[in-house]
Amino acid sequence: MGGGGPLLVVPPPPLGDRTNPAVAERAQGRGPPGEAWVSSGGRDPCLISAYKTENPEPFVDERVARHGRVFTTHVFGERTVFSADPEANKYVLQNEGRLFESSYPTSISNLLGSHSLLLMKGPLHKHFHSLTVSFVSPSVIRDSLLPDIDRLVRHNLDSWAGRTVLLLSETKKVSEITFELTVKQLMSVDPGEWTEKLRKEYLLLIEGFFSLPLPFFFTTYGRALRARTKVVEILKTMVKERKERRSKKRSTSTSWEEVEEEEKRDMLGALLEAEEGLTEEEGVDFMVALLVAGYETTSTIMTLAVKFLSDSPRALVLLKEEHEGIRAKKKEGEALEWSDYKSMPFTQCVINETLRVANIISGVFRRAVADVHLKGYTIPKGWKVFASFRAVHLDSDHYKDARTFNPWRWQESVMTPTSNQGSGTFMPFGGGPRLCPGYELARVEISVFLHYLVTCFSWTAPEDDRVVFFPTTRTLKQYPIDVRRRK
Repeated sequence: MGGGGPLLVVPPPPLGDRTNPAVAERAQGRGPPGEAWVSSGGRDPCLISAYKTENPEPFVDERVARHGRVFTTHVFGERTVFSADPEANKYVLQNEGRLFESSYPTSISNLLGSHSLLLMKGPLHKHFHSLTVSFVSPSVIRDSLLPDIDRLVRHNLDSWAGRTVLLLSETKKVSEITFELTVKQLMSVDPGEWTEKLRKEYLLLIEGFFSLPLPFFFTTYGRALRARTKVVEILKTMVKERKERRSKKRSTSTSWEEVEEEEKRDMLGALLEAEEGLTEEEGVDFMVALLVAGYETTSTIMTLAVKFLSDSPRALVLLKEEHEGIRAKKKEGEALEWSDYKSMPFTQCVINETLRVANIISGVFRRAVADVHLKGYTIPKGWKVFASFRAVHLDSDHYKDARTFNPWRWQESVMTPTSNQGSGTFMPFGGGPRLCPGYELARVEISVFLHYLVTCFSWTAPEDDRVVFFPTTRTLKQYPIDVRRRK
């Protein structure tokens, strides 16, 4: 089979002519066309129903064919502009703080806290986003985090040999790496009893994001709210102890510069350094949200990468060849280095294509803070906008055979994550001032995981599994595989 041949088919191609003159004629400065009604349940029933099927794409395809790439629908009882247009999505994300603001349901802010990075706005968000980026920059990953990632991935995979594993469940254990590394970067605390106690509460908290927001004591959401209270108490205790230690060191140390340098070694130190303009609630909310980030999404990307590779034997062979070449140059048991990570071009193609096809983050919500003129329409102040990454990523106008898993497409000179992100056609990590600060860390973790999986193990899938999309993208049966250690 030639490189770039059809591999894994996802759903069928889009319907209708998206450039039809009737659609263009309707765009005369008025609000985008679409559904002008709400069901008795407070939402367009097709939206939720679509995501409960094996193929949710017709929901978008049919409306794009009828109305164009920007149309109106209802999401959770609110009139919402749905954008399947890359230019519109890029415009919305880049104009946050001027024309749009981040907008999420109250149920989300109750779990993350109103001062989390996801919900912060203006200069405060800019400051904390920059702070976060500084602690997960490529140089920090190279010098400080990669050795821990390598060690923790190998430790987790060692228990897989000779048994059937539920891959989604097991990769969640692997993606605990993200949690442990974040704790270390945040508070300089190594994995142990304290971090395990914190992690268990976090697991309950995370479950709340994928449940109905019913705040009763017996519901998943209710348990998540109680877990958040415990997490806040744990973090407040840590902050209090650090403040006391900081005050004591400052009163006894002869070198102010030495104390200042020590305090800036982790995020908590940097937070306390900026404490003059920061309340305790804001600081704790920031830490709560930071520890949630990446836990669920990284494990799902790992699982789907393995599934797509299993369904694409030629891609798996090429991936193995790339990593065996890297391993052949190293001593037995020698850890991966940054130069090894930078020598994985086909691995990055696989990750890009998994991100594009899987769409773990299907899009983001924003709210117009003024009347906004977009693509010939006027979006009234106060309306919500959903910038759909999924609709763009699976659009055959932007990707040939868009709903086919084909990592070779990223080997073409015009197909790079940077150029496609610039055009708005590849945005798995968002964009604008809210571009995910941990995107490089996620890539490194997935690359290291794939390296040790394909060089140390082989596997088969004993039963069929499929991808489902509600309430989140995942495999229905957690993708069971029989794992054997390679000789």
